Amino acid sequence: MGVSLRDIARLAGVSVKTVSNVVNGYAHVSPATRAKVELALSQLDYRPNLSARNLRQGRTGVIALALPELEAPYFAELSRFVIDAAAELRLLVVIEQTDGSLERERQILDGVRDHRVDGLILSPIAIGADELAARTDDTALVLLGERIHDGPADHVAIDNVRAARDVTEHLIGLGRTRIAALGAQDNSASGTAPLRLAGYRQALAAHGLPETVGKVERYRRAEGAAAMAALLEHRPDAVFCFNDLLALGALRTILAAGLRVPEDIALAGLDDIEDGRYSTPTLTTVAPDKAELARIAVDLLRRRIDGRADRPPQEVRAGYRLMARESTLGR
Repeated sequence: MGVSLRDIARLAGVSVKTVSNVVNGYAHVSPATRAKVELALSQLDYRPNLSARNLRQGRTGVIALALPELEAPYFAELSRFVIDAAAELRLLVVIEQTDGSLERERQILDGVRDHRVDGLILSPIAIGADELAARTDDTALVLLGERIHDGPADHVAIDNVRAARDVTEHLIGLGRTRIAALGAQDNSASGTAPLRLAGYRQALAAHGLPETVGKVERYRRAEGAAAMAALLEHRPDAVFCFNDLLALGALRTILAAGLRVPEDIALAGLDDIEDGRYSTPTLTTVAPDKAELARIAVDLLRRRIDGRADRPPQEVRAGYRLMARESTLGR
């Protein structure tokens, strides 16, 4: 049989109500009394029944995280940080994969209440601000990524325009003058691709340099390799790939063509996935602060769940760092 509040109260010499106040974090307990109760809690190795507490509060203690593709290293790494941030608040995380499908994103948005979760963190690909505004499910919601700005929910992301401009400026600073971009998408008027393309173009325009843009449908290694083969006809001396998977695919094509990285072509990506730290050469990239992205998203969601966020939806920016490695600097 587990330790009860009555057992704690008996050991500490206080009332059951006082023990309950300490366990639930109420402020109106004297420091001396709180210390006695906390000592008794420790001595008896008390574990609160979080499920019962959540049910009394009308909650489950569970939040959902919906991401486009779990096999993508960036989203896998981000998931880990969301789980860690949620655990600090004693929340469990269930994970859904949307495949970037409009139908799947709609299903999750409109049916999250039926899954008995307290809130949802969503990284949308297909759904837009108008559809979000029309949603009938009032479950707390926070958005991750670049699909929707100034929408009807809190939104957390890095500044992708500035990040792309910074990495392009890094390539220019190395004396590169024929810098290609790899990752534009014909079917994307919003989201990551146009923001990173805008930052690339801003940097080139500031230095009067020409642009060369390679397009892909999805951000995968194979597409990066194929798009790089087409870009080689333009003889670039540097390539900025819009994510690290594209860059790793491009690296394979460059080396297979008998060219050297970075001597012949400097190469950079964005996302700082673990693979790029162990490629040959190691990959220059922009590293979003994934831990901060996760922490902000979970904190915003918790505030909405608790009813403490009565302000309008927020746009919050997390930090990032340029990680200059061998693919631009050499060994």
